[in-house]
Amino acid sequence: MSDEKNESGGLQRTIDWKQGLAIALGVPMLILPSIGYFASYVWAFAIIVWALSVFQGFMQNFAYGELATMFPKASGLPGYAQSVFGSRNKNKRYDLSKLLGGFSAWSYWFAWNPVLAIYSILIGSYLKSLVPALADLPDIPIYLVTGAVVFVLLILVNYRGLSSGATLGYILAALSLAPLIIISIAPFATGHFELSNITGYWLPADWSWDINHILILLGLFAMAQWSACAWETAAIYGPEYKQPKSDVPKALFICGSICLVTYILVQSACTGTLGIEGILAEPFSPMLPMARMTLGSIGGVLSILMLIAAMVLIIQTAFLGASRAMYSMAEEGNLPKFFEKMTPHGTPINAMIVIALLNMGFIFLGTPAAIVAASAIGYVCANGISLLAYVKAKIDPKFSKLERPFKAPGGWQYVALFFGLFNLPLCLIGIIYLNSLELGWTSTIVGFVVLSLYIPLWIYSQKENDAGVGKNPALD
Repeated sequence: MSDEKNESGGLQRTIDWKQGLAIALGVPMLILPSIGYFASYVWAFAIIVWALSVFQGFMQNFAYGELATMFPKASGLPGYAQSVFGSRNKNKRYDLSKLLGGFSAWSYWFAWNPVLAIYSILIGSYLKSLVPALADLPDIPIYLVTGAVVFVLLILVNYRGLSSGATLGYILAALSLAPLIIISIAPFATGHFELSNITGYWLPADWSWDINHILILLGLFAMAQWSACAWETAAIYGPEYKQPKSDVPKALFICGSICLVTYILVQSACTGTLGIEGILAEPFSPMLPMARMTLGSIGGVLSILMLIAAMVLIIQTAFLGASRAMYSMAEEGNLPKFFEKMTPHGTPINAMIVIALLNMGFIFLGTPAAIVAASAIGYVCANGISLLAYVKAKIDPKFSKLERPFKAPGGWQYVALFFGLFNLPLCLIGIIYLNSLELGWTSTIVGFVVLSLYIPLWIYSQKENDAGVGKNPALD
């Protein structure tokens, strides 16, 4: 289907796989806040965790790629789960299957939504280190001003539709991904990389494969998945690809290959160059000392500028993904119709404004740690339910006649079932346990409170949709 605009009159088909890939290329930058965190728990074994997590992403995205071509009007993970679990009974207002599909979309929205606040805080902190005049100013005002500027800029850029946002993605990808690779490769060229820093420090001396350490590892996999599997965002623009049958798989798997190389390279370069002690000395910004060591004093400034560009790119990715998740939920009757409001160019403007305001509120927390931990809970839930949706779509006769231009290998429903159960309950239990070690119960409570807010919103949307809530536009 290559129509410029969906028949429903909503999101418009204006981009190809290269533009979708450009927007999703913010995903490799999600490793930056976690380099030191992972090394503190599993030392050099963090390299293996990242590699396995990207591999997990490939296993999951085979399923998501097939769902994308089964439901070409559905908006990524939020749309797939709602399409599969959506009620077909238009006379039934409160349908539990529809509630489950909508909850999966809400969980996915919550996973991406806080990225805006997290990286606005980080951009503000880097600016304070870059500009001496800002060093003595209070943190929160700087974070708020930074967030406001970024949010307004992205709303204006994306107001005219996704293609203009993809153009920004091209620019920022060149400004951020390339320097990230250069800084990671530099130690190999300059001789600063030492393989012994990896081979001699695979795991902490007190590491044992008991239940406590296994739960820690499951928690790390949950957090790694939040970063290393997030390139499925390339599929969320399914309704906006000119040729979804070919564009979706291309965007997904090219982005996944880039992530596989980047995540392994970045963690390996930091570990081999700085050693575990060097990483832990700069747990939030280990790329900075590595750049200074290999590229000289200018490397430090270059690193900060690169990281700022990278963070704007990942905010762009999250902003677009979260707004389209809310639009998808409203279109399916799982959120109030207020979030269906579009600009003449097909941008869900109300959703974008509400998301920006919510994130301005998140910034008042002052630290991204609890937000990251809480949002990982949402991502685990979204992936678990979406993979079970794929299993249902494969075995439920009512979906058997749907066209599947891209098909996962035979028997993939069993692979999807395995990873669905790996997410729920194993990774969910792991992230709750890991959160309790780091942040007490605060992040877990925040995560479940935000997820539970969906219930009253969903009930309101069912009352609002008196004509019937069983409409499933992805199947029409």
